[in-house]
Amino acid sequence: MQTGWKMLGESPELLSEITGEVKWFDPVKGFGFILDRSGGPDILLHANVLRNFGQGSVADHAQISVKVQSTPRGSQAVEVLTIEPPEGEIVAPIEDLGDNTPEEITALPMEPARVKWFEKAKGFGFANVFERDEDVFIHMEVLRRSGFADLAPGEAVCLRVIEGKRGRMAAQVLAWDASSRPSR
Repeated sequence: MQTGWKMLGESPELLSEITGEVKWFDPVKGFGFILDRSGGPDILLHANVLRNFGQGSVADHAQISVKVQSTPRGSQAVEVLTIEPPEGEIVAPIEDLGDNTPEEITALPMEPARVKWFEKAKGFGFANVFERDEDVFIHMEVLRRSGFADLAPGEAVCLRVIEGKRGRMAAQVLAWDASSRPSR
């Protein structure tokens, strides 16, 4: 665990850096909780902190590193450092992604896009890549494997796209500013 000082108002606040697992996050309520890998109480994750990272949601069980401050009401995340999709789950391959390996998908260029619409209940949605006319299909399973729980209309994202049987399809969804961050 790393610690540092942050000035809030007139008094310094001690921040710690933790890695844990998203217990749950509800974008409608605007918050969720993180389980600290080293134990201790749950850590509040507010939607604004997640949005500052460039995401509007995060998948349950995703691995997350955050800077945390202690408050009179408990621990809360003040900055998201990294998010990794849930790991260790045995998942069936997504047929439309073909035989692409995770390494091949990661090698695809990132394309900036805006979510046109996404319906979690239906399990899919579409996005518009900047300066392209056709829509890009986004499957719920691709979204979940990318570490997201949901997408909102107008949300900015980066996509890694393949040509599927029925047109362009997202193979990976990333936070909108992923190209400006170090690899995660």
